[in-house]
Amino acid sequence: MTTPPPQGNPFAQGQQQPYGQPQGQAPQGGFPQQGGQPGFPPPGAPVPPPKQGRKLSFKTIKNIVIVLIVAGVAIGGYIASKDDANTAAVGDCMHRGSTDDNDPDLEVVDCGDAKAQYTVLAKMEGNFSGLTAQNKCEAEAKDFQYVYTETNGSKSFLLCLKDK
Repeated sequence: MTTPPPQGNPFAQGQQQPYGQPQGQAPQGGFPQQGGQPGFPPPGAPVPPPKQGRKLSFKTIKNIVIVLIVAGVAIGGYIASKDDANTAAVGDCMHRGSTDDNDPDLEVVDCGDAKAQYTVLAKMEGNFSGLTAQNKCEAEAKDFQYVYTETNGSKSFLLCLKDK
């Protein structure tokens, strides 16, 4: 007669408790912990997708660069034109930046500046031509020496100048 085998698995070598489990208790969830490193899912488990960060596309970067360039040009143009002849007022001093009579490049300067060459005696809004400009300056500023006209659509004006 033969004896029955002992209860359980006759080939088991004795079970060890998983790391971190107290002796005599079953692991949580009823399953022993699978191999692998702590904090990582066991092999074969689905991996969560990586977090989607905000990615800038080439088109977005290109548009940002274009906006910055346009803004830079606009601001630069505004700053460069702050001292142009169109900002001059009666009593301001002017400097001629060019020897070209068709484009003298007049700019407003401080009257104490060594570059100051002319004083504005009168300024009139409107579109004036040669003889008309002379007549207007004679009526507004008797001792004028020079006439400067700028025609720019609705921003046309006339300056009557004399040497400083």
